[in-house]
Amino acid sequence: MKILRIISSVDPAHGGPVEGMRQSALRHRDLGIETEVLSVDSPDSPHVTAFPTKVHAMGRITERYGYSSGLGRWISGHAQEYDAAVVHGMWNHAAVGGGRALVRTGLPYVVFTHGMMDPWFKTAYPVKHFAKQLFLWALQGRVLTKAQKVLFTSAEEMRLAKEAFPRITYQGQVVAYGSAVPDVSDHTVAEKEFRAFCPDLGSAPYLLYLSRIHPKKGVDILLKAFAQITASRPKLHLVVAGPGEARLMDSMQAEVQTLGLTERVHFPGIVTGTPKWGAYLGAEAFALPSHQENFGIAVAEALGCGTPVITTDKVNIWREIKVADAGFISGDNVVDFTRALQKWVDLADERKAEMRIAAKACHTRQFSAEAASVALKEVLESISTRSSPTL
Repeated sequence: MKILRIISSVDPAHGGPVEGMRQSALRHRDLGIETEVLSVDSPDSPHVTAFPTKVHAMGRITERYGYSSGLGRWISGHAQEYDAAVVHGMWNHAAVGGGRALVRTGLPYVVFTHGMMDPWFKTAYPVKHFAKQLFLWALQGRVLTKAQKVLFTSAEEMRLAKEAFPRITYQGQVVAYGSAVPDVSDHTVAEKEFRAFCPDLGSAPYLLYLSRIHPKKGVDILLKAFAQITASRPKLHLVVAGPGEARLMDSMQAEVQTLGLTERVHFPGIVTGTPKWGAYLGAEAFALPSHQENFGIAVAEALGCGTPVITTDKVNIWREIKVADAGFISGDNVVDFTRALQKWVDLADERKAEMRIAAKACHTRQFSAEAASVALKEVLESISTRSSPTL
């Protein structure tokens, strides 16, 4: 089987969807499935050449929507080479223009929404949400209704999507989703590589945030909550790792100065490869006070490293974490998240060790990349019979 993945960009700075696609493609290769990617990246982008499968990078004319004049023509000319396609994401030209081209060619496809139909955006950005409603009826809606399946990573995500966009009809399905586990043989070496990457951390114990730095992720909540518990653990540090827009990064660093935490909060930027796994493995706990996550691949990665998770009930896999006793669940506000951090700080070492075991077991049972790859393979096999072209 040969699959075409369509996504706006394979740049890892775009977060979980790119990493999830990368892991899925690697495991599909082991299952005998060939994967190629179609994106609107610049062909000479370093992340295009670094991606582990072939990427057809079309370039883009506009940055915001990612319009690419050749995208539809490329699909029309090459659709017959593939058995099925996966459209990743929404609200951009790769998803809309690519999806509409798939409809015209008759190549069967599924859409992974990646949380982009969550009602949080309606509350946080009401003007944008109204624009998306218009966009949905004009363009995006046809891509969803004509898809063989619209895929969600949890029942909660599927429910919330219907709440946010109740008038659009599609064939929704929940599929397993997962993350990799550390591909390093020596965990101690990995931890040392991370500390070398973040030298100001020294040998201090730390809590870890590792994700895009974006308003929905609640980094401002994390900083304020951490400030409240520092007196309880004078040697505990916080690592805030990941990419973010310059203006937001400046704001976060100014907040750290205001809180008097410049010696205890570290911003190492994007962490990849062995240092990334070392960051997870060496952390006391992983902290993500997000306002919205359809899945949270960084959460799953932390669990896979045996690192307990402190997160919110706005992360759609929070129930699985709570049932597994793999961390603490909080509201997405400073007061509640401070309580959750304090519960962790006050926890006996024996209980922390038990939670590490529980975190690893939770990942193995629910969020392994292998199980997720098999689940997607079954979906793609079920739709791979070609339909007649639709004009």
